[in-house]
Amino acid sequence: MNTILFLTNNQNALALADWLRDQGENAIISGDRIDKGFIDKRGIEFIVSFNYRSIIIDEVIRALPRRVINLHIGYLPFNRGASPNLWSFIEQTPSGVTIHEVDRGIDTGDILLQEKIAFDYKKETLASAYAKSLDLIQSLFKSRWSELKNLSINAVKQTGGGGGGRITARQRVSRSNPRSITT
Repeated sequence: MNTILFLTNNQNALALADWLRDQGENAIISGDRIDKGFIDKRGIEFIVSFNYRSIIIDEVIRALPRRVINLHIGYLPFNRGASPNLWSFIEQTPSGVTIHEVDRGIDTGDILLQEKIAFDYKKETLASAYAKSLDLIQSLFKSRWSELKNLSINAVKQTGGGGGGRITARQRVSRSNPRSITT
């Protein structure tokens, strides 16, 4: 049994931690900031970050090379950071999900797995796109967990892309209708 640290600040991610437990993993859930002492004290062998708000510090990443991954509901290298579906719509970049290794940047680590999603934003809301992204990332993670934990997936460096996580003063996004963007 592996000791997995499951980092999240969002209730919608807890079912995936429960799934890890159902697979026989010793999954410890935390939403707190962590350091090397935290992982050493608990014998952490692998870290899964999913909807976690804090930056994972370099000493933790170095202590577990290739064993700190993030589940990102954006198609990297596009739309790094928060609200990738919103940015995908605003910037008309690809939508999808990505599982990547964590490095010192924000969503800049090597890509392990990813899948595109084609949203019809004339029919979708940001809430429905978010729900579909959550379902897909969890399905992808579950289907490939054994390979992820055994480090048997070849990582691919990110190139190009970027964006997301910002809005200009001229852009207005309506919460009730995300299609009402003015530039």
